[in-house]
Amino acid sequence: MKQLLLIRHAKSSWDITVSKDFDRELNDRGHRDAPEMAKRLLKKKVSIDAFVSSTAVRAFTTAVYFADAYEKEGYKSLDVIGVPKLYQAEPIVFEEVITGLDDALDTVAIFSHNPGITEFVNGLTTARIDDMPTCGIFAIKIETDNWKDFLYAKKSFLFFDYPKNK
Repeated sequence: MKQLLLIRHAKSSWDITVSKDFDRELNDRGHRDAPEMAKRLLKKKVSIDAFVSSTAVRAFTTAVYFADAYEKEGYKSLDVIGVPKLYQAEPIVFEEVITGLDDALDTVAIFSHNPGITEFVNGLTTARIDDMPTCGIFAIKIETDNWKDFLYAKKSFLFFDYPKNK
């Protein structure tokens, strides 16, 4: 049995001095929301074996907040694995990344961007989201022991949470 958490990056800045979208940083709300959402996962007792992220600044920073929160709560220290192709990824890229995961990992959190993350989560189960909010977390259970079998394995919706869901 595997678990997958798909997390959209926290709220980012639209500072016009940044020349590339890839380099946009989190804004103040993003810096507050990311640690808060990590705490919510910890309260649900979700143990994470790997943090995998787009290498865009806003996504990678969000993932680092989650990894730091887990480490502070006594979980083993995990580096965030940067995957450049998760930046502006389409569903097929998510599938490629997931099916290539190490089978020793039971629960993986993937950090990425809209619109691809919304499109991908809407194809996983019967649960639907109009627009994955910033720092939103969509979690599923996958009935397999091998990530390579992800595409055809039975998937069940576990939960969906986001910062304004209080």
